[in-house]
Amino acid sequence: MTARTHKPHEIVERALELSRADGCVVIADETSTANLRWAGNALTTNGVTRGRTLTVVATVEGREGTASGVVSRSAVTADELEPLVRAAEAAARDAGPAEDAQPLVTGVPASAGFAEPPAETSSEVFAAFAPALGESFARARAGGRELYGFASHEMVSSYLGTSTGLRLRHDQPTGTLEMNAKSPDRTRSAWAGRATRDFRDVDPAALDAELAQRLAWAQRRVELPAGRYETLLPPTAVADLLIYQLWSSGARDAAEGRTVFSKPGGATRVGEKLSRLPLTLRSDPAEPGLEAAPFVLAHASGDDASVFDNGLPLPATEWISDGVLNRLVTTRHSAGLTGLPVAPAIDNLVLDAGGTRSLEEMVAATGRGLLLTCLWYIREVDPATLLLTGLTRDGVYLVEGGEVVGEVNNFRFNESPVDLLSRATEAGRTERTLPREWGDWFTRAAMPPLRVPDFNMSSVSKGV
Repeated sequence: MTARTHKPHEIVERALELSRADGCVVIADETSTANLRWAGNALTTNGVTRGRTLTVVATVEGREGTASGVVSRSAVTADELEPLVRAAEAAARDAGPAEDAQPLVTGVPASAGFAEPPAETSSEVFAAFAPALGESFARARAGGRELYGFASHEMVSSYLGTSTGLRLRHDQPTGTLEMNAKSPDRTRSAWAGRATRDFRDVDPAALDAELAQRLAWAQRRVELPAGRYETLLPPTAVADLLIYQLWSSGARDAAEGRTVFSKPGGATRVGEKLSRLPLTLRSDPAEPGLEAAPFVLAHASGDDASVFDNGLPLPATEWISDGVLNRLVTTRHSAGLTGLPVAPAIDNLVLDAGGTRSLEEMVAATGRGLLLTCLWYIREVDPATLLLTGLTRDGVYLVEGGEVVGEVNNFRFNESPVDLLSRATEAGRTERTLPREWGDWFTRAAMPPLRVPDFNMSSVSKGV
């Protein structure tokens, strides 16, 4: 009999019973996925997968402090459960005292449904989407364009149990859709993406219409040199930049002088105004449509996460409030080191400035500038300023007199998202979006389009 024939909560309880350590945390992640692929206006593959990963954290008290050991394995059988627990205990005994050691979390009420079976996805999630996609293929074929893409839906049920009595559960659905349209001669390409919880709010016809318009814009080609241009960043590009900013906003690194959020002498920039616009950058586990785990699920420790914090409740957090830096990411340990409030990372991100104009309305209000589709291959150049470099992709368009007049060449850019927030002159209406670059790791985002008067296109790129 394999461990998978047991309910996840039973595996968690059994692992805790087997523990001989001073403290123990067990996380069982049940994952199911369903996907569709298409190319040249036809479905190519589809599939469904299921799996389980078990993570055991053992803590051992010693004269010099508390040590921790973490072991994660997939497809654990019943016979392998005790060896897994013993391996975590051995790892803890072999480790030195854990710098991030804290008492394990207590006092969090048990989740409803902890003993219930995991939620699962299946091909049924595409029951309405797939026929609508087929209709889009027919329209694209008639319009002389080819559609390529991928749709994926994942459901992860996480069960967290601890030796201090926590019994928590979270079901996380994650859906993504990416679609490319290409001209038959492959000289023109356009991209659109969506994030969703269940594919009920995804309209393939609307995506196809958006892509058709972009391919039409690309029929006229304009070559432009590198330089600084007024640029409209769509929500997906804003998300990619600000997700990287969030990942770089650890309080400890800032206090130690290693990041853009550092001040001399071990201080941070918390309390400093970063933008003239009334920007609020926030995360909230209960954000409608972007719901995320309401408690810490840490499978490993690092500068911005701690296995000792597992189960810690996650309140709504404003990272930037009305343009002012309000919080940096902390664990209980790094909060103690820096004197900042405890503010663990949360798996969604929302930027809002109260704007009401859509991207199309912002285009109509542009005298001359560039409209981007998305960014990719984003890499850090200088952590002290959070200078990033990357490339534009799948369509950069020239706007003149409030209208798109053609497609221009791609560029390499060099910009810091922190600096961009200080220079942005307009933020439009916030909407849910799929980050193109970081969509494999972070999908729950809502962003407005931003107008930047002098976006730095540092060189011309020959990429598509």
